[in-house]
Amino acid sequence: MSWAGPEDIYLSTSLASYLDRKLLVLLRDGRKLLGILRSFDQFANAVLEGACDRVIVGDSYCDIPLGLYVIRGENVVLIGELDVEKDELPPHMKQVSVKEIRRVSRCCGVFKIFSCCSSICELWKTIGEAIPILSKSG
Repeated sequence: MSWAGPEDIYLSTSLASYLDRKLLVLLRDGRKLLGILRSFDQFANAVLEGACDRVIVGDSYCDIPLGLYVIRGENVVLIGELDVEKDELPPHMKQVSVKEIRRVSRCCGVFKIFSCCSSICELWKTIGEAIPILSKSG
């Protein structure tokens, strides 16, 4: 069996081909980070230069600057190169301030919580009707 040598690193699925290129990194928690890949290791830990957190709510978006940013590899879901010649977003998207995107995302977050809670309440109501509750015998 032959082992890959240093000359084969660019032929593998390594992040080496993305060095010094602008990337979009999707994290497990749903955040989308943009920046230039400056370094990485065997665990996919990565360093982005000029990183920003792109927050999208509806048709609004905001790039929150983060600067030099270290990403733990186990949190990475997807890494992709951005085409610098193309627009990154559809033309209908509107860029807003950090303050505005936080206000809008907070409102949407509260709505999600209420809709989730009402769904859970409906589920428990349905389960309660289907399963008789055992009463305590004293």
